[in-house]
Amino acid sequence: MCFIGGMKKPGRGIRTKFSDDLLWLAYLTTEYIEFTGDTSILNIETNYLEGEVLAENQDERYDKYNTSSEKISIYQHCIKAIEKSINFGENGLPKIGSGDWNDGFSTVGNKGKGESVWLGFFLYDILNKFIPICNKIGELETAKKYEKIKANLKRALNTNGWDGRWFRRAFMDDGNVLGSMENDECRIDSIAQSWSIISGAADNDKKYISLESLENHLVDKENGIIKLLDPPFEKGKLEPGYIKGYLPGVRENGGQYTHSAIWVIIAEAMLGFGDKATELYRMINPIEHARYKEASQKYRVEPYVIAADIYGTSNLAGRGGWTWYTGSSSWYYKVGIEYILGLKIKRGYLKVEPCIPKEWKEYQIQYKWKESIYNIKIKNPEGKNTGVKKVIFNGEEVENNIKLDGDRKIHQIEIIM
Repeated sequence: MCFIGGMKKPGRGIRTKFSDDLLWLAYLTTEYIEFTGDTSILNIETNYLEGEVLAENQDERYDKYNTSSEKISIYQHCIKAIEKSINFGENGLPKIGSGDWNDGFSTVGNKGKGESVWLGFFLYDILNKFIPICNKIGELETAKKYEKIKANLKRALNTNGWDGRWFRRAFMDDGNVLGSMENDECRIDSIAQSWSIISGAADNDKKYISLESLENHLVDKENGIIKLLDPPFEKGKLEPGYIKGYLPGVRENGGQYTHSAIWVIIAEAMLGFGDKATELYRMINPIEHARYKEASQKYRVEPYVIAADIYGTSNLAGRGGWTWYTGSSSWYYKVGIEYILGLKIKRGYLKVEPCIPKEWKEYQIQYKWKESIYNIKIKNPEGKNTGVKKVIFNGEEVENNIKLDGDRKIHQIEIIM
């Protein structure tokens, strides 16, 4: 398996030993199937790319990669990605390689021993979603194998991955730990906490404890940001990779990486904290960084587009970084529509599960499915954050799970919380 990214010319890119890239194929496939209910995508055959394999001491190589004549199904590609990723270290967690989602952790595990706690949660989530797919298509032995791996992984995450008040981030080749309260730098990292909740792998008490720790250490309301980690790397003994080359508070090194900030909001919503989720959603909205002249002079980038990162410390705190290129905008849209307003489509069925501020009394959504229009009115007379008491579809009370139909009609849905 290889990752080909940053292509400037057709067929050229970088092959790496990042540990998460290959798993996003399986994650996206499960997302597609969950939304559409269409499993036929698994049968589509697609080619490999082929090129020279990286040497044992080589972390990456930019090269030209040709399309192989060999094809296998998307299902088989996903299984190969998962199989390559169930490569665990001495703590029972997946090895991080030359980086995971945070590719700045380039020397955490490039010698082959380092492990990623976040990657453990991500892999757990994928196994949890892929097991039903395996069962459905008759791959019962694969499903059984993954159930056992999932159980062992959950145990390791909640023991070796736990630091007392939050989840650790990674174990390094040299034995040092990232994301531990014993550290002078990188005591706590955001994505290990948010994905402990998103994945469903964290023990119930640890979900709430770790999220509270995240709020206390990483949410900076004064500057309107949610930091990726804190304190940033600077002069300490830890040598995690090129992340340390950034100034403290810049990009991955202790600034807001908006992608990860949105995962925090998803975690808040999944635990039912509608007031917090909406407050943080509003806080990181770029328009809030330019509402006043003084704020806009500090922010210094476009207030109408999501910034990939915002600086997090000293006199740079609150200054916007890269804009116009980030995938965070789609995640921001997703958390607003699905997790706050609560409009969820699963396998062709519509369900509304709001997680909103108690002060919201009513709001409306208009959703188009093929040639049909669904006018949805959500009423919150009792001032709740979550919970649906009644669903009325075209004048009749129904379950909160409405079959979507492209019948070219206009449908009325009333949700009573």
